[in-house]
Amino acid sequence: MQTVRFKNELERNITIKLGYANAKIYKCEDDRCPRAYGSGKEDNPSCDVPGFENARMKLLRHVSFVDCPGHDILMATMLNGAAIMDGALLLIAANESCPQPQTSEHLAAVEIMRLKHIIILQNKVDLVQENVAINQHEAIQNFIQGTVAEGAPVVPISAQLKYNIDVVCEYIVKKIPVPKRDFTLPPNMIVIRSFDVNKPGFEVDDIKGGVAGGSILTGVLKVNQYIEVRPGIVLKDENGNMKCTPIYTRIVSLFAEQNELQFAVPGGLIGVGTTMDPTLTRADRLVGQVLGDIGSLPDVFVELEVNFFLLRRLIGVRTKGSEKQGKVSKLVKGEILMLNIGSMSTGARVLAVKNDLAKLQLTSPVCTSKGEKIALSRRVEKHWRLIGWGMIQAGATLEVPPSPLL
Repeated sequence: MQTVRFKNELERNITIKLGYANAKIYKCEDDRCPRAYGSGKEDNPSCDVPGFENARMKLLRHVSFVDCPGHDILMATMLNGAAIMDGALLLIAANESCPQPQTSEHLAAVEIMRLKHIIILQNKVDLVQENVAINQHEAIQNFIQGTVAEGAPVVPISAQLKYNIDVVCEYIVKKIPVPKRDFTLPPNMIVIRSFDVNKPGFEVDDIKGGVAGGSILTGVLKVNQYIEVRPGIVLKDENGNMKCTPIYTRIVSLFAEQNELQFAVPGGLIGVGTTMDPTLTRADRLVGQVLGDIGSLPDVFVELEVNFFLLRRLIGVRTKGSEKQGKVSKLVKGEILMLNIGSMSTGARVLAVKNDLAKLQLTSPVCTSKGEKIALSRRVEKHWRLIGWGMIQAGATLEVPPSPLL
């Protein structure tokens, strides 16, 4: 799977945007190891291990992978991706010391996002000697003590040479349970990517509507269904007050990778083709918005009252020698923070702080609901650093104009 795709990713040889891919995990009837294939494969194929061609393979699990950037400066993107995950594979390179600054930051983010099912992969074991890999394995065990990942399996792998990938598949099937999904509630989908699929020079008759990619949390989406995207288009009136106009559109296609669907259910990653103007979806413009049934989506907030908890120390900041990691100072009235709510990253000004309650004014409106968890980041040495998390208690909402379709 090629993860580095975009021009600026190729130039820097790092992933910047969220990547996603679907896969199916099979087990050979002949008690061979589970094997993973792309999601285009049929459900009951023949085994392709030499000598076992007569045996059939049984489909055990259909999984979707979200590839988050590991770079510390892209933490906001990682938190957006974590909003839709049911489990996490924490990748640690065997040829580097553990923990790297971003590893501790990612682990804290996993804790904040309430991810309980974690598998740790010790990658690139083919590049180090056995004793180095064993020492690092012990360092990983010490590092995860007392964290949400304590007791998680540590699997040594080589992704390039495909060593132990079958063991990873087995752990995914056995360690990460299939979450309970509610199909009866109105559909609600978090958007983590959005695209304009039209190429330059397309004829007018061939132009396709915008595409939103993400994961359905509840309910079922169907082709030809009318949907709403909130907050939609955000503008300021002449007095400087924010107004939002939801986008109303119709679903024309549903895709899971190359597979065209008539219905899409919770779990996995779905591409939703719509009749929306592609200008609204190009270059990830819809990221952080919520898509669902008309009139059933949560309120749009411009101010939030949150019950917050700060981390004791700054994580993810490199320290020299025995220097201690910096303490996280208290929130100050008037300071600017970055919030991650679902897959939305937005700036917020602190209006007031009292004990563990804070009132925050958002720079852009967010469609969310009370009780949602949010991540708080502060600017430290030119980078946004995770400093804590909070829970929405109340807030000021924007009036959403009624739908013309109802």
